[in-house]
Amino acid sequence: MKSILTIQWPVLSALTLAILCTTPARADERESLESLRQTTRNLIDALVESGVLSRDKADALIRSAQEKAAAQQAARPDVTAPKPSVTADGKPVLRVPYVPEGMRQQLRNEIKEEILAQARDERWGVPNAAASWTDRIKIDGDFRVRYQRDNFGGRNTSAQTYLNAESNNENGLSRAPDFASFLTRADGTDIPTSSTTEDRGRERIRMRLGLTAKVTDEVGFGLRLATGNATDRVSTNQTLGQNFNKYDLFIDRAFVRLDPADWVTVQAGRIANPWFSTEMTWSENLSFEGVATTFRYNELAQGLTPFLTMGYFPLRENGVPRRGSRHLVGAQLGSGWDLDSRTKLKFGVALYEYRNIAGRSDTDFVDGIDADGNPVPVIGRTYGQYDYGLGLRQKGNTVFETSPISGYNNITPIWGLAYKFRPLVLTASAAFSHFSPFNVMVSAEYARNMAFDPNDFRKRATDAAYDGVSPEGRNEGYQFKLAVGDFEVREAGDWQAQLTYRHVGSDAVLDAFTDSDLGLGGTNLRGYTMGVNYGLYRNTALGIRYLAAENLDTTLNSAFPNARFQVNSLQVDLNVRF
Repeated sequence: MKSILTIQWPVLSALTLAILCTTPARADERESLESLRQTTRNLIDALVESGVLSRDKADALIRSAQEKAAAQQAARPDVTAPKPSVTADGKPVLRVPYVPEGMRQQLRNEIKEEILAQARDERWGVPNAAASWTDRIKIDGDFRVRYQRDNFGGRNTSAQTYLNAESNNENGLSRAPDFASFLTRADGTDIPTSSTTEDRGRERIRMRLGLTAKVTDEVGFGLRLATGNATDRVSTNQTLGQNFNKYDLFIDRAFVRLDPADWVTVQAGRIANPWFSTEMTWSENLSFEGVATTFRYNELAQGLTPFLTMGYFPLRENGVPRRGSRHLVGAQLGSGWDLDSRTKLKFGVALYEYRNIAGRSDTDFVDGIDADGNPVPVIGRTYGQYDYGLGLRQKGNTVFETSPISGYNNITPIWGLAYKFRPLVLTASAAFSHFSPFNVMVSAEYARNMAFDPNDFRKRATDAAYDGVSPEGRNEGYQFKLAVGDFEVREAGDWQAQLTYRHVGSDAVLDAFTDSDLGLGGTNLRGYTMGVNYGLYRNTALGIRYLAAENLDTTLNSAFPNARFQVNSLQVDLNVRF
């Protein structure tokens, strides 16, 4: 009995309180009325005794209902108040005024809705009910276990070749400078620390934990923690095999979101990707730092929902020792288009511009002599300000040595971008649900670097070694993707198969922020990805992907026109979302 009352008491109490406030039409119903009132009070007492309802709240409910009835009675002048009278033996006569049935039903409904609303808000009778503010907090996340195998091409250019090319100052250009990383032995010889030919197998995990809070209807806050490291912004993977050492957990996102109107959203802080795009331009693991604003028109006509997104994202602050700020600005105009319930399209055109990121010859040094009489540079405080650093770049973009490339043997090379970057990006997608029992999804993206200009490179690379040297490269890229199956793999038995082809030139987009999986990241590659995801249980999926890629142009420079890099990767994932 107690469990039934616990579940159903808001409805029962609303109905009985409504009955308390109603009055039958004739005096001969007095006995029935008294019986009904007593039954109602007994029911309320039972709720109190069962612990579902406190005595104070029960009394408050009764008073509230009686006051509402009295107020409505007073508001109807056509209903005359009963006149007191007594019987022959001096006992008072109870006179009950007539209230129409429609009015009584309306009163019941009003009180019922009021009580139920209050019950929902205050969670009456719900065991272990949490405070109402918890309704404004949402926690979600995912955990992934991955096995990855990378098989390098047998004809790949060796890491020693990259090292020798750098040591011999072979025109100071490269598209994969990190393949030339090295250690110096005690005898003074250098050995490479990277490899382009040794296959690699590793186990990896990824954990992301997010929290969103609705402060008000107009203000929200978001926070996400993730595994990874502080120098790789496009991957949140943690490789196992660290001698059981603990892993770092980083703040991946932290932002405030403002929705002052239903047609505009402003986000500031470290935010999710605000652009409609593919991984050819922006990695799915990339978070943006800055401010983004999206304006939208909620269905202009015939299913069109246009939008405009603008953003400003600082890449480096303005200060000593690396003077000159760097930042990214962008704007995207697009629209969704629901042709019908089974055909949904989306398209957008974006222009992004990186300010002050291109390299130039660095002359902030003077000649000096060491104790042995050898020439050494004396470095100025802004030396290195044109660096496209190891912690930023992946590979593929054409870079050149901004530091002196002759005259000194003890300068660590500083690499700068040979080209400026202002990519124009066209993106489109379509989803079709005509083909029951599965769906078809397609997407495409085209990018062209509008700032690609070899002549501009020669103006910035002023060292004599670059006279007559062209950095070459390509400034266009495109990608196509086909997916078949469920729109999302959420439930047991859901599945989705994918096939992607990508052809991205060396300098079509900045390699720092693009996908890190195909070809082990970056640009100057072509290749495909095919895979399938299958739902094992609710929010638990098994995925398998095979990725194959090779370089488009030389991975070094014109002195090594046949430099080659090719890699095939296998990824097996178990992913759990919550």
